[in-house]
Amino acid sequence: MIGGESTKVASGHPITSEAAVQIMEQGGNAFDAIIAAGLTAAVSEQALTSLGGGGFLLARTNTGKETLFDFFSDTPGKGLPNSDLEPHFFPVTIQFSGSDQDFNIGLGSVAVPGNLKGFLHVHSRLGKLPLHDIVQPAIHAAKSGVIVNNRQAQFMKLLYPIMTTTEAGKALFMPDGHYLDEGMVSMNNDLASFLEKLPDGAGDDFYRGAIAEIIAADMLKGGGLLTIEDLADYKVIERKPLCLSYRGKRIITNPPPSFGGTLIGATLQLLEQITTYALDWGSPRHMHGLAAILEEIDKHRNETVPDPAHAPSAWLNKAAARIKQFTRGTTHISVSDGLGNHASMTTSNGEGSGYLVPGTGIMLNNMMGEDDLHPDGFHASPPGMRVASMMSPSMLLGENGVEMVLGSGGSKRIRTAIPQVISNVIDFGHSIDQAVKLPRIHWDGSFLQVEPGYGKESIEFLRKSRPVNVWQDINVYFGGVHAIHNGFPAGDPRRGGDSRTGRQG
Repeated sequence: MIGGESTKVASGHPITSEAAVQIMEQGGNAFDAIIAAGLTAAVSEQALTSLGGGGFLLARTNTGKETLFDFFSDTPGKGLPNSDLEPHFFPVTIQFSGSDQDFNIGLGSVAVPGNLKGFLHVHSRLGKLPLHDIVQPAIHAAKSGVIVNNRQAQFMKLLYPIMTTTEAGKALFMPDGHYLDEGMVSMNNDLASFLEKLPDGAGDDFYRGAIAEIIAADMLKGGGLLTIEDLADYKVIERKPLCLSYRGKRIITNPPPSFGGTLIGATLQLLEQITTYALDWGSPRHMHGLAAILEEIDKHRNETVPDPAHAPSAWLNKAAARIKQFTRGTTHISVSDGLGNHASMTTSNGEGSGYLVPGTGIMLNNMMGEDDLHPDGFHASPPGMRVASMMSPSMLLGENGVEMVLGSGGSKRIRTAIPQVISNVIDFGHSIDQAVKLPRIHWDGSFLQVEPGYGKESIEFLRKSRPVNVWQDINVYFGGVHAIHNGFPAGDPRRGGDSRTGRQG
């Protein structure tokens, strides 16, 4: 069980982790710490998250109360005539080293942002320290600047066409005319000023005041769908976590309407059925079974969603039989304090819309432009609907309480990364550090994408029955699982992972 006087943090950046540790050393709990880290990540991991994005926080208090805080994005367009509810965005192609993926950006790609309101809501419900203390690490990072490390430089390079699509973006991300690269200092004075005002009501201003009016005016002028009504009506939703089981362990994760948690649940149920026999990690048998599961989940996704927690047993049994025959910019933070509280939070800005809210240093999301979030088509849902997501902050519990806190970024790869890490620990006995770093696979609908590190025999076996693309490097494409297991934190190197331990203040 994670607990005692030590604190544990796993995140996507050393400065993000340090913010959480600092707050807990000052006497804050895990929820204070994770909100401080989330605010700081908007500076240190600006290619992956933003206060203008959306996310989820899974909380388990030291009294055993479990809550999933849903502050993901809503569909925009309240108050607009139906004729205006059409996408006004344009595509960009992000070139990963082994596979390209198209996204849409621009004002029409912006959904109602939830991160800022979500952070404030969770702090008001579960925090201990004053908000003034919680914002200090982020203010310091924004004012003093963050040295761009190698991993963040790679993310920035991927998103160059988005970050520089507007003059405001060029001013922020191309100081002195040079695009941010490794070793350069990234500062955000507008964001620092906004955060300084946050304890005095800047959050309300963002959703109902002068800032909201500026956003709405820019949207109206530029063909966006986000309105003043959308911002004023946005609410954080508290949900009962989805409860699953695996190998006698209890897993809690993100429930419907989001589909990441349910797809993870179906994946684990299939994995449990086909790996009841002894397997060697990375063997042809293991690889082929795992690949077949991922293919089944992708192919029969509509049979699993929207209630994969209770996925039809008939379908699961048929899928298991078939398998046996064949024998986006997102970041995550996991925190456990010394008081018995645990928090798992995944946030995202998508890839960013390119639009920066004037005077705030906050880029708004492009959630309306990601095809994997809108399987029925862009703008198919009416305004005010919560957008579904793959994000799945999760916890695994045993007889003595919480054993693992984890989650991942990675768009469609979230639902494949998390089960593989869980299986690596539970089925194969790997340490959490090993489990996170081991290579992964992902079925993209056409090819089995494979990270390097698997044996030649296994790769050749896979190629007998499906197209296989072996990557040249361990890559951000395959997610970023930042996790804590039995007191040991591990950050995923694919997304600049960092892990810290500290003492409870």
